[in-house]
Amino acid sequence: MVNANDLRVGMTIELEGELWTLEGFQHVKRGRGGAFVRVTLKNLHGQQNIRKVFSPEQKIKDAFITERKAQYLYREKEDFHFMDLETFEDKIIPGTNLGEKTNFLKENMEVTMQLYEDEVIAIEIPIFVELKVKKAPPGARGDTVGSASKSVILESGYDLSVPLFIKEGDIVRIDTRSKEYAGKA
Repeated sequence: MVNANDLRVGMTIELEGELWTLEGFQHVKRGRGGAFVRVTLKNLHGQQNIRKVFSPEQKIKDAFITERKAQYLYREKEDFHFMDLETFEDKIIPGTNLGEKTNFLKENMEVTMQLYEDEVIAIEIPIFVELKVKKAPPGARGDTVGSASKSVILESGYDLSVPLFIKEGDIVRIDTRSKEYAGKA
């Protein structure tokens, strides 16, 4: 437990059974009346943001998040299987908890799992990922009225906009933060 005064940006707290990350923090002291702490919180599961006000001495449960290396193994329907590289346990994470990160997962990829009370709450994937182009229409020469790009399907099923010279079988590098083409591997 921590006092609201001790909260800092980046901390993870538990509030009403949910995990939240502090995105903003402001200590307000008025001329009259008591001081208060105004925070902006981001939900780790639902991705929604809320604002909350606490009294400075209010106790809040600090959530201790541990990180472990894991390896992505395979997908089974809507579940994704990972192996904890320390304990060699099979961790199953529903695709709904992973969101758009599922578009960039490749078998045997090493990721970082974030755990709270031994439950996986999130994964961090590498910033740059290399995936093979599964389907690519031919790039028409001189077809550069707008931007010179075309849409291809990657081995993960993700639809990506790439330059015209990319063809089926090429391996492309993707920036997972912007979800855009970053170069040919």
